[in-house]
Amino acid sequence: MIIVTGASGTLGAPLTRRLAAADAADVHAVSRRSRTSENGVTWHQADLKTGDGLGAALTGADTIVHCASDWRHYKDDLTAARNLVDAAWKLGAPHLVYISIVGVDKIPYPYYRVKHEVERLIEDSGLPYTILRTTQFHTLPAMVLDVLTKAPGLMPLPSGLRVQPIDADEVAERLADLALAPGPARRVDDMGGPEVLTLEEMAKSFLQARGKRNLRLPFPLFGKTVRAFKEGHHLTPGKKAGKRTWQEYLDEQWPRR
Repeated sequence: MIIVTGASGTLGAPLTRRLAAADAADVHAVSRRSRTSENGVTWHQADLKTGDGLGAALTGADTIVHCASDWRHYKDDLTAARNLVDAAWKLGAPHLVYISIVGVDKIPYPYYRVKHEVERLIEDSGLPYTILRTTQFHTLPAMVLDVLTKAPGLMPLPSGLRVQPIDADEVAERLADLALAPGPARRVDDMGGPEVLTLEEMAKSFLQARGKRNLRLPFPLFGKTVRAFKEGHHLTPGKKAGKRTWQEYLDEQWPRR
């Protein structure tokens, strides 16, 4: 049995679909809300933050893929991971697969620090584990760029930043392979998108896709976190495993007329 946390999210949803379509395992999913089981996926209601219902939801698990995360309430991620690890130990120590982010050990961004703490918690837990770090999904820079276009006719744009966006479906495919593997692999190779782009390049193509003409206004950012991003610690140019480009993502979201 494979159980997916965060199964309704950007990554969890395509991962759960892939696992169910593979027909190689009994696929279950965990949600805070009650959901109807369908399309080969059995849903369970549990709260990772409090641990309520978690033991029952994980019963029978051979593998748990932990995708649940919320950058807006990132401090809860560590509590959720502790509850998950504790529940897993009580149920026979299943294989725990965790999705993380490239650079969490080098970039002092609070959300990244928590993700790194979760990694260390899993590594020290004694559970069989696999950890995959990837670069940012296409959806994140798209969301940020959309926010930056809210000023009428303008687009304030942080300067000196680069991004290596990756397709969430491609990450889901890799996670599915890891979940279906015969055993844990500990830290596997990082996974990055097919291209490293400047934020300026991404903003230009984003505006074209949206049919907007906002004037781009570069401005500098400072601090340790910004310096770490500018140094490229969130990039993995030697591990360009993804294939879907930023432009292909834009063309699908906003087809050209």
